[in-house]
Amino acid sequence: MKDIVTPEQMPLRPPATVMRLRRMGASFPTRLSFLRTLMRALAAEDVKVTRPVWEMNADGFGHATYTLNFGGHDYTLVAVSTDLPPELRTDRVIATAWDTAYVLYDGIPTADEIARIVASAPLQEAARFTARDLVLSRANKSVRLFDHVTEALCAGRQPDPVKIRETGYLMRTTAVYGNGKFGIADRGHIADRPGMGGPFMAEMLTVWLIRGFTHDLAEHVGGAKLSREAKRHLGIGNSTGLGMAPFLVNHPMLLDAWMQVRETALARVRAVPSLDGEQISRIYELVTRAAQHLAEWNVPDPIAADRIETMRREWPQFAATLTPDALMGPQPIHTILNQSAQFSIDSQELIAALMLEPFGDLIDGLTTCMATPFSPTLDPSIPCSELKSLIDQDWNWACSIDYNDARACAQFWYVSEEKLEPRLGSRHIEDGADRESPLDIARQVKALAQDIPDTDIPVGRFLVDHPAHRAAARRVQTLGRHAYAEIRDNLISHDCLPIDLLRCKLAYFGAAKFDPKSDRWTRITLAQGAPLFDELDNADDWWLPVAPI
Repeated sequence: MKDIVTPEQMPLRPPATVMRLRRMGASFPTRLSFLRTLMRALAAEDVKVTRPVWEMNADGFGHATYTLNFGGHDYTLVAVSTDLPPELRTDRVIATAWDTAYVLYDGIPTADEIARIVASAPLQEAARFTARDLVLSRANKSVRLFDHVTEALCAGRQPDPVKIRETGYLMRTTAVYGNGKFGIADRGHIADRPGMGGPFMAEMLTVWLIRGFTHDLAEHVGGAKLSREAKRHLGIGNSTGLGMAPFLVNHPMLLDAWMQVRETALARVRAVPSLDGEQISRIYELVTRAAQHLAEWNVPDPIAADRIETMRREWPQFAATLTPDALMGPQPIHTILNQSAQFSIDSQELIAALMLEPFGDLIDGLTTCMATPFSPTLDPSIPCSELKSLIDQDWNWACSIDYNDARACAQFWYVSEEKLEPRLGSRHIEDGADRESPLDIARQVKALAQDIPDTDIPVGRFLVDHPAHRAAARRVQTLGRHAYAEIRDNLISHDCLPIDLLRCKLAYFGAAKFDPKSDRWTRITLAQGAPLFDELDNADDWWLPVAPI
């Protein structure tokens, strides 16, 4: 039996640096992102996607199915395309009709099951689903680009590459639901299956299959084939808002796992003693690609545009530091990442993401640790003095805030009655703070710190008399064992921007081209540059994709 050799690594970046909203809101996709992980798994099995059903009229309305075998199990995407009046097309969560709707089905559906899904999927929340339905989704066309592409194909020419680059997708999803939503299968139903154990694997598979369907639909309506280059650059758009924002707060163990994996990967590449010629060439290639990606990333939001412009200005400065001497010196990645501190947080995180790319053999295996079987638990037997020490150790940032200051408690989280989705209210202007969701973690911990005695009384005994502190005590104990489990910022302050939470999670999905529409929702692009159904032999070279023309 061979000994297991643990790769060398440097110390991980401290949570006090990494777990701040501003830095989390500067996240970029990496080779550890869920879509990249999925593509490698599909490629390893040489998965084949077939399209056994294509029932579409000339205008592209009807249904289709896509089937594949992955990890010894069959999965089928059932896609339904409907004629949506323009006045009903909206990305808002309150919508009740969409251009297309989808179900990822567990197995190969019979004709009766397809008929059930075709009838149910367009209704989304208003329908009822079964445990054979794994993922539920819907998407709207990017009408101008979809019409341009189909009209160009009808005229016998390829679409304008500039228009493709400007939008980057034919459709954008407004929801990709998994894990038991509306009666579909719980994640536990498939979590032990090969390839499906990682976070959001079924959802990412659905997104990739939807992307292929959008290509097929455009070709069907246009009556001609899109070039491979155009199809690769046409990903799937997504509109995401506040409904996703609390996820990282409500799943601290999962957040810790994701962050631990990324930070461990960075620590490993920092420890690489030297680079070979191929790795050096790869870094130069990716620096050039990142520059082009930044040049193609244009958004109307003034704050985001200013941050992108700062990265564009800093990128040549960073590139100038990558001299042959620097790259051929000892521990070059460590040196590069240390020197990146001179640039903005956005550039620092882009550089960090880039430096992971050449080292798949060293870090890709870490993705098996992205999921976690653990959940936060409370140990009532520890003495109060130990819990108080943990607060002093990890929570000074929270306890130093004056929550009587109007700005420090300016916002409150709640769940809307209409859509049962998280929302954010203004405490001093709007009603509803009496129904506040408990995302005020920092304030809760300070309240605990003020009440807990510095004695050997067991925490459980203390909580009998102070049950309101139970959740905070559990958060403190969890962070004591899992250093990246907590966002180290006040989530009810005037300065809290939910867009930072959204971007962090979406970057782990593999999203790029973040296009904020406010500080509360954003559009993104997924699977842009990803391999097509028949290109999985080249599954892993699409970090920060750029237009081929």
